[in-house]
Amino acid sequence: MQTGISTASLFGRMPTEEALEFLDKNNIPVAEVFLESFCEYANDFGKILQQRKGDIKVHSVHTLTTQFEPQLYSINERAQNDAFKLLDMTMSTAKMIDATYYTFHGGARFKKTPFVINFERVGEITRKIMDVCSHHGVTLAYENVHWAYYNYIGFFTELKKRVPDLKATFDVKQARQSGIDYREFIDEMGESIVTAHLSDVDASGKMCLPGRGVTDFNDMFIRLRDKGFDGALIMEVYQNDFQSYRELFDSFGYVNDLAKKVFKR
Repeated sequence: MQTGISTASLFGRMPTEEALEFLDKNNIPVAEVFLESFCEYANDFGKILQQRKGDIKVHSVHTLTTQFEPQLYSINERAQNDAFKLLDMTMSTAKMIDATYYTFHGGARFKKTPFVINFERVGEITRKIMDVCSHHGVTLAYENVHWAYYNYIGFFTELKKRVPDLKATFDVKQARQSGIDYREFIDEMGESIVTAHLSDVDASGKMCLPGRGVTDFNDMFIRLRDKGFDGALIMEVYQNDFQSYRELFDSFGYVNDLAKKVFKR
């Protein structure tokens, strides 16, 4: 089990390559690399990350919201083909920086009209997505996201039936935004969880750094531990959740110390 910070926590403050280098220079052992745009999915950018990352371990990569992931499930053949080309390029870049996992949003559910998922079709396409990832030595980890396919309990269970090797990314922030107790997502994902995105919220519901709000991380970590979790606890917060970098690193210290206690590292 490892602890780290996502470069997404520095989104808007510094570009991705600088964020990764910054985390390394501040002795953060593990990172998730948040690739922020199309140019960052390319191998040329992967070379830049290789040069800048230092000794930090890249646990996973993440891409920006809806730039191509929903189109992987498109019924439009051209859109789907283009999306798969982008996926292949992104996974090639992920391999260059030795990323183990791909944190995946999946399809989008923006419309308010009733939506019924064809799990046979989604399962078939997800297997193809996994094949592209596997070709580059990367493992797909489906994330619970409030605006995406996996925004309710039961989706992962149905998809896992059709894609037995599928892994999961648990995000407590997204659970809150879905209006579902995070414990239910942990119970559903179970031993498939390889990444956990951590953030906190204060009594008024405003996001904040882990350890500064009301989230019971001790309970969360115990539940993850009891499910056999042996992945990475990754802080993923927003730029307005802290004023100084010292605050960010103090919060990491809180997460790391608690993880040592609960997981007996």
